[in-house]
Amino acid sequence: MAVETVTGLNEILRSHDASSWVRTGALRAPAPAGGAGSFRELLAESIAEVNGLQKSADEAIQKLVTGRSRNLHETMLAVERAEIAFKAMNQVRLKVIEAYREVMRMQV
Repeated sequence: MAVETVTGLNEILRSHDASSWVRTGALRAPAPAGGAGSFRELLAESIAEVNGLQKSADEAIQKLVTGRSRNLHETMLAVERAEIAFKAMNQVRLKVIEAYREVMRMQV
């Protein structure tokens, strides 16, 4: 299906099952506290996953630009996944900074 307009892109996105995206999403829910590693390890893993999504989106763009791929909607999906993961990671970063500042303001 060719994408010539925004409406065509929206039709393609509606035709894909969003629940399958959630199952294969980049950001996993944290493991229960009983067997989980440290916060640092969880954060490092999440950053690595977001970085991997960014790299796969870059590869998809390169393939599309060089003509090795004609699959525009898969490229757009890879870019959107990377963007959403990056925005989520940025929100986590802002919350961590906010929590740190709050702790530093506490009187001992």
